[in-house]
Amino acid sequence: MQPQTVKQRQTKYCDAIEDTLSRLGHATNSELLQFIRTSFPEVSATTVHRATTRLAERGTIGIAPAARDGSMRYDTNVAPHDHFMCNQCGVIRDTDVIDRVKPILEQSIAGCAIEGRLTISGICKQCREKHS
Repeated sequence: MQPQTVKQRQTKYCDAIEDTLSRLGHATNSELLQFIRTSFPEVSATTVHRATTRLAERGTIGIAPAARDGSMRYDTNVAPHDHFMCNQCGVIRDTDVIDRVKPILEQSIAGCAIEGRLTISGICKQCREKHS
């Protein structure tokens, strides 16, 4: 007997979330809702929340560091990676520095082992140029 495949529900809203997130890179449910409502004005915040939860559980979208207001933020890049987050505008960018930084950090914290990925905060180029 062959193993049964579980059919995963893929709604038009899941498709819209994936499409929007692929254009934005990172987004909160609120940001996704704002964009998706241009095509689907009837979509509710609850529907977007349920869809992003389902997509993240499947591994179709990733979870990024939270937005400045604490809102959960999603990521189109599901591969393990690090992030840079601007302290002023909140923009988030993907980076991959753990392999270069981990040995330095572990040495500075006397034998403690670092697990997981890094979120580096600072000021992005656009904010630096605005304030120069």
